[in-house]
Amino acid sequence: MTHSVERRFLVIISGALLAIVAPLFTILLSLSYNAAISSQADRLEILIVANAQALGRPLWDLDDESINQITGTLITDPAIYMVRVRDSFGQLDVTQTSSDPRSDDMSSLSRDIYYKNLDGETKVGTIKIFFRNVGLFSSLNGIELSFLSIFILAILTVFGAAIVGNRMMIMRPLLRLTAAIEATRRLGSRHHVDWRSRDEMGRLALSFNEMQTQLEREEHELKRAHRRTTEIYNRTPAMLFSLDPENRVAAVSDYWVKATGYSREDSLGCAFEAFLHPDDRESFRQRHQNRPSDHTDESYAAELTVRFICADGRSMDVLIAEKTLQTGIEETSADVLSVMTDVTELRQSEQRNGLQAISDHLTGLLNRQGFEAMLDQKILHADAAQTKLACLFIDLDRFKGINDNFGHAAGDAVLKQFVGRLKGVLNPLDSASRLGGDEFALLLAGSDAEERSLQICEKIGAMFNDPFIFHGQSIRLSASIGLAIYPEHARSASELLQHSDLAMYTKKRAGKNGAQIFDATIMNEARQRAEIEQEIEQAIEKDWLEAHFQPILNLQTGVTCGFEALMRLNHPRKGILPPGPIIGVAEENGSIKRLGNRVLEHSIRNLADISAVPGLEKAYVAVNFSAQQFEAGLPTRIAGLLHHHGIVPQRLVVEITEAVMMHDDPQVRAVLNAISLLGCRIALDDFGTGYSSLSYLNRFPVDIVKIDQSFTRSISKDAPDISKKSRMLVEGISAISHKMNCLVIAEGIETEEQKTMLQEIGVDCGQGYLFSRPRAIQSLIETYQVPLEDGKRLKAAQ
Repeated sequence: MTHSVERRFLVIISGALLAIVAPLFTILLSLSYNAAISSQADRLEILIVANAQALGRPLWDLDDESINQITGTLITDPAIYMVRVRDSFGQLDVTQTSSDPRSDDMSSLSRDIYYKNLDGETKVGTIKIFFRNVGLFSSLNGIELSFLSIFILAILTVFGAAIVGNRMMIMRPLLRLTAAIEATRRLGSRHHVDWRSRDEMGRLALSFNEMQTQLEREEHELKRAHRRTTEIYNRTPAMLFSLDPENRVAAVSDYWVKATGYSREDSLGCAFEAFLHPDDRESFRQRHQNRPSDHTDESYAAELTVRFICADGRSMDVLIAEKTLQTGIEETSADVLSVMTDVTELRQSEQRNGLQAISDHLTGLLNRQGFEAMLDQKILHADAAQTKLACLFIDLDRFKGINDNFGHAAGDAVLKQFVGRLKGVLNPLDSASRLGGDEFALLLAGSDAEERSLQICEKIGAMFNDPFIFHGQSIRLSASIGLAIYPEHARSASELLQHSDLAMYTKKRAGKNGAQIFDATIMNEARQRAEIEQEIEQAIEKDWLEAHFQPILNLQTGVTCGFEALMRLNHPRKGILPPGPIIGVAEENGSIKRLGNRVLEHSIRNLADISAVPGLEKAYVAVNFSAQQFEAGLPTRIAGLLHHHGIVPQRLVVEITEAVMMHDDPQVRAVLNAISLLGCRIALDDFGTGYSSLSYLNRFPVDIVKIDQSFTRSISKDAPDISKKSRMLVEGISAISHKMNCLVIAEGIETEEQKTMLQEIGVDCGQGYLFSRPRAIQSLIETYQVPLEDGKRLKAAQ
């Protein structure tokens, strides 16, 4: 570096001299040389002309002595080397040469010699002189040489002073600066430059020394930080390690060494994936595949769970969280910092929790979530193998009675026994699940799935031939089974489960205890039920419900004593819809309570409207109540509606069916007692059917007994035996009811014969198409006010 700087300085100085001094010196020599040549040419021209004139007579006279004398004088000139004189007749040739050595750079000059006589000028000969050319430096005179010498000396002095000044003022501080930098590089310590001056070099040395001091402080802080970081890195109770850009191990912490069993020397430089299970290496290499595109210029963090093989051969599930450090410069150290956490127990716990999440804790079967996930996989396998799947949806009939009568422990025991029997009919390809409560699902796979499903349905039915045992007690059950085949009955897993469920409910509604294969009619019924459910919701929301009244007449007097309110749904497009399907769906989906409450409101309001007809001021209305309506707040609601419309409680009859009474629910009994205390009357509807028990009349506050219309039709049948027995049953019901102080009403009276026979038996009141169909309140009011065409009209109560 030192020689290079000095050499460049000399080149610059020399270049400046060549560029400025050399041209000036060249011009000076050129001017002096041209002047000398011109002066010598003029002088020699004068000499040869003068000597040519002087040689005219001697040459005419052939005077050798005079000729030699003249040429001798001419040869003494320093510039002339040789003189030759010849006459025109060739008789005389005089040549004289200078004693100085001959020069290679010679020129000649000649003139004719003439002699002037009386006849005029006559050429008598020639003179020729040979002279040395003027040299470049010989043309300079003494003054010029002195000036030139002084000029060259001055240039050399300036040049030398520049070199010395460069060495003293520039090279010395640069050499010291270089030495300090080199010492810093080789020895690692911060060396300073020993140079002080007030010029630029002094300021440079001062800045360098300050920089060295600052770097020394920062280096000291960095070393402290590095030591602290290294200590933290090694003492942190976590498996820390670093990777280079080629995924080789660049550093590991002490805790990593302790936890994995590998030594630091054996680990550094190794490819990290060599420590991983072979099945996880590819996922480790591809861990940055999902890196977001907006993280190209920022640090990116990645997480991955893999199996790490320790030094002792054991496998450890680890969560690796790594941070890629984008510094923007080339580095030889690792640019990925990672922490490895042992999650073996956590993974095992997750697997246990995952298994528990998809398993039923009581039976050990799959739960609904697990069954649906497994069903999706089975569908994919069936599609790939071009085979079928059979799904059996099983619901235990009357299972709720076990919990109610024997307790939930008995119910759990029965479920376990049922599952034990169920596993005996399944093969390894089949799957069983408890979907919830007493609902189970079976999935049969394989080429013979459809044939085996029918056989298993029979086997499941046969399971219930033997009773279930709980604490020595025998418990008998049956099951309703729905069967759907994929892909014949469904296109997806959800449809397969749904259609088997629909088939099961179809069997349940058809009488339970058996199997039902899904078909298109079941789906149509389901659509119809869904349509009815939608219509019910719309009817409640948009108030499409109406309470039609059917008159109840005293059979002895023919006077209308009351009405039965019957719910009707007046669809704006379809008109009046049949109430049977609506009530059935409402009972199943729980909307019957809202329907009943709305019909109760309409019934009391209609009773208030019809009370304006003369003679009907004391008529009552009988409203049918579902078991789901008997809540604790029902008496309060009834009292509020009656008060709002100004109706006395005795004019409201609450009609209940056997389904309300047969369970002898304490809450239902309490609600009925409260309604009775309010002043309303209780009517037992459809008496004589089902499990009709006389104990109902004793246990519940019944005021009215309504004989089912099936008995009314039977008493007038052509078959004498049926008619006689039916008459005896009606007489018995009427007599017992009267003994219990209950009013007796016969339903379904359609003929005068039936009316007459009921009058003879002693039935108090009746209703049916003979008197009137259920009608809208406005139409019924008009009927009581306007006489009929045949002169008859319904009589209002007096």
